[in-house]
Amino acid sequence: MKVSELVELLDLQVISGEKGLDREISGAYVSDLLSDVMGNALEDQVWITLQVHQNVMAIASLKDLAAVILVKGLQPHQSTIAHSKEEQIPLLSSSDSTFDLSGKLYELLKEKG
Repeated sequence: MKVSELVELLDLQVISGEKGLDREISGAYVSDLLSDVMGNALEDQVWITLQVHQNVMAIASLKDLAAVILVKGLQPHQSTIAHSKEEQIPLLSSSDSTFDLSGKLYELLKEKG
């Protein structure tokens, strides 16, 4: 499944990083602890978090993640948006809670898998 399909199916807002919307997703990782993501997230996964600062994009780039989804309608700092554009990693937002979004994403990936 591509990031662009995920945006459509989960009604996500694309904040920045549109050039990365054609990237394939291999799975997802859910955590708000940056060191946890750095140590355990895998390439091409989508990262679900409530963290909005620019370090999120630094880790997404380091781990070569497919996209970052912010939950609860949270909006990122301007520096986070700029970093997303530079790295061409989509930064997305959902009005759903972490729990609800994770469940929806799990079901979609299970269907497509």
